[in-house]
Amino acid sequence: MKKIVISASLAILIFNANLYATQEATQAVKEREHSVRDIIDEVAKPKDKEVIGVEQIKHIFEDATVMGQLRVLYSGYNNSVGNNQYATAIGGQLKYELAEYKGFNAAIEVTTANDINFATGDDTEQNSEISSRKGNYTELSQAYVNYKNGGLNLRAGRQHIDTPLADSDDIRMILNTFEAYIATYEIEGLKLMGGLLTKWQGTDAGLSPENPWSDTGEDGTYFAGTSYSTDFIDTSLWYYDISKDNNPNSATGNVANSSVYADLSLHLALSENYALHTSAQYINQSESDNSGIDSSIYGAMAELVMFEDFALSVAYNKSKKQVGKSSFSGFGGGALYTSMDSMIIDAITTDRDAQAIVTGVTYKIGDFGFMYAYGDFNAQADSLGAKEHIVEQNLGFEYTPNENLTIAAIYVKDNDKEDSGSNGGDWENLRAMVAYNF
Repeated sequence: MKKIVISASLAILIFNANLYATQEATQAVKEREHSVRDIIDEVAKPKDKEVIGVEQIKHIFEDATVMGQLRVLYSGYNNSVGNNQYATAIGGQLKYELAEYKGFNAAIEVTTANDINFATGDDTEQNSEISSRKGNYTELSQAYVNYKNGGLNLRAGRQHIDTPLADSDDIRMILNTFEAYIATYEIEGLKLMGGLLTKWQGTDAGLSPENPWSDTGEDGTYFAGTSYSTDFIDTSLWYYDISKDNNPNSATGNVANSSVYADLSLHLALSENYALHTSAQYINQSESDNSGIDSSIYGAMAELVMFEDFALSVAYNKSKKQVGKSSFSGFGGGALYTSMDSMIIDAITTDRDAQAIVTGVTYKIGDFGFMYAYGDFNAQADSLGAKEHIVEQNLGFEYTPNENLTIAAIYVKDNDKEDSGSNGGDWENLRAMVAYNF
């Protein structure tokens, strides 16, 4: 009997130890960024401060919150064809948010980027993706009214959003923001979201000081999504209805389609020091209004995290050929696992079977972080016999001595194996950034 009790006690101790290790390892893997684009996007993204609730309306101004980020960014291109280009800009965001009264509050944010002349190329040697061709960009990037009641949140106006096919994509100076009307409800790991996106601005929308806001379709983009998350599983299902766009100056043109996006991620603890993250995704797009967007893309990804500071990952996406049609990863960087700093599979999907494989390694030591990724994007011959093959490499460095200051750099190299001119041909890009949150 004594042996049975001892054995049972030992079994309980081992089970509890394994459970603790599982929880620790699972938390470690969930805290990591899993795709190359996510890692780049999160390096210095501005962070909101908590909104204060007040009992009297007169205090909404007294307890308002001021937050923002000051950013200096250099970006230089070494191009195989045409002039080399470079620019250095200073800018950032300044946000003013009222305290919350009976569930209501409001906020405004100004975003700006301005070239530093002595460190920026002239005319054709200027890199215009930092602050526009004019060398400056200033916009009221957020201006919204918000209502919150328990798990329900309603927001109307210019705002940040991050969904699979519409996101902020913070990879240069100016984040994408959207004019939108959005309802969100959250309860015990379940999240429901839906709304209408009417316009957007930011790096991916073209940075035009004259016409900063680009349509997300003549009638906008309706969307709805649900996600569920626990310590061990994340899953989501989204639907987007993108209307036609007849504006010739639109950043994306006519990309009218209905899109269904689904994903599933599992977080598995192998031991106290090892954890595995696995994911699968699927996008189906059906053309409308002769937009040429009609695709079926699926993908998978796996990441092995070791000792919480070292990770190896591999990602795969496959796009099936639709004769004369292409794919659209969304308003922003998109959710595809193989999306890199510059290259996404959309660039080679037109009228072709296409696939992408991206492998990467990340390492964190103290306040320092390192990342390297190698992506191979390959497409079969289209109806005219033309092939595509692009290789991109990303090498990144990050130093974060405290929660407010980030110093980072990234080197990007694109090699067009078929000399097709897709994604700009052969080029190299070096970016260096200092960002300070306040």
